[in-house]
Amino acid sequence: MTSAATAAHTDLSKEARDLRIALLGNPNCGKTALFNLLTGARQKVANYAGVTVERKEGLLRTPGGRRVQVLDLPGTYSLDAHSLDEAVTCDIILGRRADAPRPDVLVCVTDATHLRLNLHLVLEVRALGLPAVLVLNMSDVAQRQGIAIDREVLARELGMPVLAAVGVRQDGARELLQWLDTVAAAPQAMAPQPVPPALAALPADPAQRVLAMHQEVRRILALAVRAPAQTLQLDDRIDAVVLHPLWGMLLLAVTLFLMFQAVFSWAQWPMDAIEGGVAWLADGVRAHMAPGPLRSLLADGVLSGAGSVLVFLPQILILFLFILALEDSGYLPRAAFLLDRLMGKVGLSGRSFIPLLSSFACAVPGVMATRSITHWRDRLVTIMIAPLMTCSARLPVYALLIGAFIPARSVGGVFNLQGLVLFALYVGGIVSAMAVAALAQWARRNPRPTPLLMELPAYRWPSLRSLAFGLYERALIFLRRVGGIILAVSILLWFLSSYPAPPAGAAGAAIEYSIAGRIGRLLEPLVAPIGFHWQIAVALVPGMAAREVAVSALGTVYALSATGDDVAEQLGPVLAQDWSLATALALLVWYVFAPQCISTLAAVRRETNGWRYPLILAGYLFALAYVASFITYRVALAFGG
Repeated sequence: MTSAATAAHTDLSKEARDLRIALLGNPNCGKTALFNLLTGARQKVANYAGVTVERKEGLLRTPGGRRVQVLDLPGTYSLDAHSLDEAVTCDIILGRRADAPRPDVLVCVTDATHLRLNLHLVLEVRALGLPAVLVLNMSDVAQRQGIAIDREVLARELGMPVLAAVGVRQDGARELLQWLDTVAAAPQAMAPQPVPPALAALPADPAQRVLAMHQEVRRILALAVRAPAQTLQLDDRIDAVVLHPLWGMLLLAVTLFLMFQAVFSWAQWPMDAIEGGVAWLADGVRAHMAPGPLRSLLADGVLSGAGSVLVFLPQILILFLFILALEDSGYLPRAAFLLDRLMGKVGLSGRSFIPLLSSFACAVPGVMATRSITHWRDRLVTIMIAPLMTCSARLPVYALLIGAFIPARSVGGVFNLQGLVLFALYVGGIVSAMAVAALAQWARRNPRPTPLLMELPAYRWPSLRSLAFGLYERALIFLRRVGGIILAVSILLWFLSSYPAPPAGAAGAAIEYSIAGRIGRLLEPLVAPIGFHWQIAVALVPGMAAREVAVSALGTVYALSATGDDVAEQLGPVLAQDWSLATALALLVWYVFAPQCISTLAAVRRETNGWRYPLILAGYLFALAYVASFITYRVALAFGG
């Protein structure tokens, strides 16, 4: 085949396949909102090969019918990579990753209200001569703030097309979609673009290069952008309260307090509906199947096990609704800034706040997020206390025990007592983490906390579309756990709890003669001093896989502990009848500390390159859990619990 024929074949294959674009931009520029707008439900989340960096891909179809693959790159401020996320972004842009082909076009997403901060990255892309387009996201907000952007001048100076977008509106990506149709009809637009003369002449010295890049940003902005003198006047007035040392802390405490109140107050109706649905299915299985192992597996293993965890989905979604709304509004970075001073007193870097905040959702991404911490000692301390943050996996256990043992009455005519107890458990985890960090600081010879430097985004109303997609992803993750590891462990525990069968004429429940019952009796002397009995011991063992598995394990154990046809359908009332208040409180405290999550220990092993620190982590957390549960149980007994 001649070279001309080869070139023609290459062009033909490029036209035939889907167009590949990648969204690139600074954090907080609205890139993910634009990605959700473009792809809708046609997206998937995975990890890049060999690393734990998240990969989000989606598919869109332009008005002209062209299929486009969309990649949402990790946010970065520069192509000079300092973190693993930034390194992955750079590798994809330069075509150095086999699992992510180089995109045909880079879509440089910028916040139109903060172009001075965003254009540095755009200029770095233009200096590479890659096919790219600039998208001015949040252009409606910029217009309301009186910011006038001359797109023709900006396009001329940058040497690239400039489009407007509003990532939170239904038709906010209209210009981008039309431009993609134009590119599809003219593949030459995807060819490498000539580098503007000013960027081609940048000095080689890194420091001088950065200085020259900043000067070029100022020159372009002076030509293309006109802004009023007090663009951020409203944000400044809000920040005067939000970032105030006293009022800001009170506002943060009230926000968190109301969040935990809502977890119980708003979730009751959907929880009752799910519980009723599971009970209806269990009754249907018992009514339409003959007694035997299969009926017991479905009713006592699958439905009593996995179903007892599924009921807590509404509470988890309400918790994440608050977290996503606070993040989308621009409040969370300010909370990090506000708490930086307090965290510095216990020797934590200000950069530790974001990983610890992520740990409220799950400790695994929290541990991974510590890569942004420069100093190893600060990073290690953050890793070692991240599991103390109350993750969403604890919520089913907390909700079960609080609902069973704490009365649903009001305090002061305003607050829900159950919400107060949940808030106290979250605060207990935070205070414990700070105490461990302070102890680590005391053990250091020269503690030097690293100051927190971060961009504070503009305030904005949370996007309903982004909130909906965030809750949808969280629900899928939870349902996968229920349908995967929790279901598998429930079935395994049912088998261990059902076999071997008791001898003929034996007294008591069948589970007492099973393998699980014997394991529970074997462990009972170890956990008896902290108020636990053999049923709890049985639940704690499979609960090492994931904390919420303990709820399904208790559901299976108590369903099989019932005699005759009196199988427990509602776990909470059964526990309230069988346990003492002291035992319930001790188990709640146990879950504040115990490292019952193999995934977290595996993540710590990956981040520290060995088993030394995961074993230390598990050892000190189990010790804390045992001592705290022992004290709680004895004090509760002393007060009549």
